[in-house]
Amino acid sequence: MDKDIYKNNPLHGTSLETVLTELVKHYGFEILAAYMNLNCFKQNPSVASSLKFLKKTPWAQEKVEAFYMYQYHSLPKADDANFELPPRDRIVPSGLEQRPPKELTLDDAEELRIKKAQKTRERTARSGPANPWGNR
Repeated sequence: MDKDIYKNNPLHGTSLETVLTELVKHYGFEILAAYMNLNCFKQNPSVASSLKFLKKTPWAQEKVEAFYMYQYHSLPKADDANFELPPRDRIVPSGLEQRPPKELTLDDAEELRIKKAQKTRERTARSGPANPWGNR
């Protein structure tokens, strides 16, 4: 596969440590905790301890990397096909200019949390409660 198709992805050639360090420097642990709801950003956070957790937890690492792409680098959201891929494997079309990092606040994080909770309640009301055994 042609590795050049990933060259526009800001994660291409960037270590997880660099991603995390840039995010912490720009946003701080409090904003990261508010937006991503990861305990590694809430309880005695440090880059070293967060990095250790993220390296062992692929879903959390993908959450941080997606945040890096779409909040810090302000890229447009991925199309449906790319959204299914981990952030490091997503193809970013050429010609997209990286914009300054989005300015995020704790108030905005709370509003986003409320919107997500409302959408979840609406989905649950439409489809009924989840059945862990898969039968009805």
